Amino acid sequence: MTNEFINRSFITGDSTDVAGGVTVGSGFAREYNMNHKNRGLALIFNHEFFKIPRLKTRLGTNVDAEELSKTFKKLGFDVTVHKDCKWQKIRENVEKAAALDHTDNDCLAIAILSHGEHGCIYANDIQYKLDIILHYFTDKMCPTLAGKPKLFFIQACQGYLVDGGMMLNKCRTETDGDSSMSYTIPVHADFLISYSTIPGYTSWRNVGKGSWYIQSLIEELNSNGKTNDLLTMLTFVSQRVAIDFESNMPDNPIADRQKQIPCFTSMLTRMLHFGYKPNRTE
Repeated sequence: MTNEFINRSFITGDSTDVAGGVTVGSGFAREYNMNHKNRGLALIFNHEFFKIPRLKTRLGTNVDAEELSKTFKKLGFDVTVHKDCKWQKIRENVEKAAALDHTDNDCLAIAILSHGEHGCIYANDIQYKLDIILHYFTDKMCPTLAGKPKLFFIQACQGYLVDGGMMLNKCRTETDGDSSMSYTIPVHADFLISYSTIPGYTSWRNVGKGSWYIQSLIEELNSNGKTNDLLTMLTFVSQRVAIDFESNMPDNPIADRQKQIPCFTSMLTRMLHFGYKPNRTE
């Protein structure tokens, strides 16, 4: 969707830079500074039950929330889990987090585990747009997070389509500045939104083991969270979900043996290595 928007704007000339662009600086650090006193806040909004009659109970989501909380703590985050919040409570918690002083923090992480459809996520009582939450953490709204990573992990459907997959033959594939300077950045820079599935498609969850995406994210962060950069890890999260999982619903031929692929939108401007931070469970 992001690429389509970018391509369309170039083709139609929606935004034209008549001057051909101006280079304002090239001494940009290649990695985020992850050596602040604190890693930062991690908020988990976990939705199991809903007041909307047509939304089913999300069995298995508590497994996701508990394990993800442990993983975030291992990476040094201060974690708070919010359960079955109504939209007003979500908004209050987000406003409270955005109003804090993040000067001594590396970054921010927010995970939302819920139902969703076509660009919307469900609170306990109503649906809302993720953009509303993102807005609170833009540089103008939350200046102490300016230039720092704002990470969002969304476990929710984005539609009703299912992916039957395609069989492939297995084969081997081979592939072969100064951070103290002053500069201006776009207000939406340094965001990353990782989705459990692509727009229009369902997101699968095992009622006993949790969702494919969150469990794959947990496994990747636990294994490589202190060594690999985040975008590399998210690529391998996609690989885990795409290859290791397949739905098992023999009584429902339409939903049986279906696949899933996560996706992410990155506005990060540097590489992100979490590196070492004291375990918050210690």
